[in-house]
Amino acid sequence: MNMDTRKLIAAEKKRCNSHNCAQAILHTYADVAGIDEESAMNIAGAFGGGMGNLEGTCGALVGTGLVLGLVNKDKVKSMKQMRQIMTKFQQRNGATQCKLLKGVGTKVVLRECPDCVADAAEFLEEQLNQE
Repeated sequence: MNMDTRKLIAAEKKRCNSHNCAQAILHTYADVAGIDEESAMNIAGAFGGGMGNLEGTCGALVGTGLVLGLVNKDKVKSMKQMRQIMTKFQQRNGATQCKLLKGVGTKVVLRECPDCVADAAEFLEEQLNQE
């Protein structure tokens, strides 16, 4: 599968509510990460709504970190790439926290969940394509 098409696939998984944000990322890149799709769903299951639904770090970013760890098998490399992804995500969307992105408390939605998933996928692919 062409990497360029995956961002839309991941966003659609979230849009149709079959996956949480982290699952949408990890499931879409399961083959790249070297795991089966069922494992991807289970591994990322607790990371919806900003981990445990407490609206912390965006689940799409969590999913991205899971993919990096599985692909790289190198903590230092994964951390460096994750920082770059989070920086780009922050610059584009104004936040990395689920609560702020969804406008909880502020009533200002910075980015809808499917768009957060698409952004995370885009930035993940940039890192994976640097190999």
